[in-house]
Amino acid sequence: MKRTAFITGGTQGIGKAIVKKLISQDYKVLIGFMSQKAKAHDMAKNINSMNGDAIAVHVDITSRSSIQEVMAKVQHIDILINNAGISQSKDFLDITDEDWNQMMNTNLRGAFIFSQAVIPSMLKQNWGRIINITSIGGQWGGVNQVHYASSKAGLSGLTMSLARLYSGKGITSNSVSPGIIETDMTSWIKDQDKNILTKDIPLGRFGLVEEVAEVVSFLASNASGYITGQTINVNGGMLRT
Repeated sequence: MKRTAFITGGTQGIGKAIVKKLISQDYKVLIGFMSQKAKAHDMAKNINSMNGDAIAVHVDITSRSSIQEVMAKVQHIDILINNAGISQSKDFLDITDEDWNQMMNTNLRGAFIFSQAVIPSMLKQNWGRIINITSIGGQWGGVNQVHYASSKAGLSGLTMSLARLYSGKGITSNSVSPGIIETDMTSWIKDQDKNILTKDIPLGRFGLVEEVAEVVSFLASNASGYITGQTINVNGGMLRT
């Protein structure tokens, strides 16, 4: 039976690459979106026109009621990929309570609520995958993104906790931690700044969204069955643990 994967923030960047990769492996894919309605529906339409199986699903991951509405409609998710997130560059002393709360609600609380929503059905079949997209910032701290780094560190803690709770019941929980990846979120890094950052990457370049998607697809598969509670680094060697 074809397994169903839900990718939050599935319309662009890493999320979009994950959608494409899982479709190529014959998964049914639910493309989660918040504001990119036209883009999500166009993606699903194009995928289905090529004999893929995709549905665009609106969800506000900061809202428990929104996630509950999604679960009532789709009923069953085998693989949850908590990818949606926001970032903000701001001096630590200028971060407001509103900035902090918005970051935590989107990057951490959303994954918490969605994981709670999918685990009961995963328990019934004794199989499931929860994959959280974290960040190198959550591993070595933030300078101008303290609240972002804190939210991603919290997401790693959630990952490990879920692994301890549910791995023995067939549900693995892992994180994928990208370094600097070529996406819209990093498109502002140009010329000299890019050259400076690249010098700190042993592989000598920024990563590709497809390289992150490859790791996610492995963790979603049966082949990763003995891997749980782990953070898989996809950072070109920037952070070596």
